[in-house]
Amino acid sequence: MWCFKPERIFPEAAFHFPDNWVKMATSITRTFGSLRIVARRSLKNAEVALNVRHPGPLFLPVRTKKRYFIPPAVGLKGKKEENPEAKARAAGIVFRQQYLERPINIACSAGVFDPYIPPEGDARLSTLSKEGLRQRTEQIRQSAASQLAIRKIKDYDSQFSTKTFAEQAQEIFIEAHNALTHFNKEKLHSLVTERCYPEMTRGNRYKTIRWRFVESLEPPRVVHARCPDMVTKGNLYGQVTVRMHSKQTVAIYDRFGRLMLGSEEQPKDVLEYLVIERHLVNPYSRWRLHGKIVPSWAPPKDPIIKTVAIPGPDLKPWEEFDAFNYEIPKPAAVQWNK
Repeated sequence: MWCFKPERIFPEAAFHFPDNWVKMATSITRTFGSLRIVARRSLKNAEVALNVRHPGPLFLPVRTKKRYFIPPAVGLKGKKEENPEAKARAAGIVFRQQYLERPINIACSAGVFDPYIPPEGDARLSTLSKEGLRQRTEQIRQSAASQLAIRKIKDYDSQFSTKTFAEQAQEIFIEAHNALTHFNKEKLHSLVTERCYPEMTRGNRYKTIRWRFVESLEPPRVVHARCPDMVTKGNLYGQVTVRMHSKQTVAIYDRFGRLMLGSEEQPKDVLEYLVIERHLVNPYSRWRLHGKIVPSWAPPKDPIIKTVAIPGPDLKPWEEFDAFNYEIPKPAAVQWNK
């Protein structure tokens, strides 16, 4: 590597400056430094006074689509709020009219009118007691109103009879539940009303239902009838409550095939009060299952069987699980209070 050394080129001349020259150069450097600082400050003050800005990067937004309606800015306080509909109408945009009315279905009613109150103990209390006398009085009052409703139903349905209608209602009930187990939506819609359909099918999407009607313990009978109107005075609906005491089996499996409720082999006695409805004004209507009345004194339903995974032993890849010699660990006793 080459290195320049003046002593080798001019050995007789040494670069030594006098002391007064060094002092003069130092004072000149200090003077120029102070002048540079003063000039910079004066330039900044002049720029502030003249509002001179240095040119910076310029950003131009490019819009490819014309906006006919610009929404108002958010957070503007104290300014007058403009009507967005009037502003859009001035821009040539017409808002679609919003209807606040709620759509309804007049093929069926919205609920059960004057629901039947099943007597506690199935009306087996003695009339000599206070509770038995109250049951008998309520039964007479309801039967009087039911007779008037039956007469009105017969004006629109000449083939209606309380003796044969109970058997017809039981057939509708059986066919509707068979269609539910096979997920036949078209047939189920023809057997149940639009109000009853979501109540029967809610939560059954990933479940398997096994239902079977074994036998009828008592012949079904009509216990209640009402003929209300809805929307207008002449729009009549017929609602008939049928008491049905039968023996049924039901089993519900989850999507993994595990039993959640009931049993397919063990039948149970079921006492039900079914509500069958028909739109009397419509000549093409039919009697359909509308709902079910559950009395307040009815026993609670069986709880759902929850399937849990029992932790097994930790096995190595080359080991096999012996289910006969494995003991299920029991949880430790824990004290709790309610």
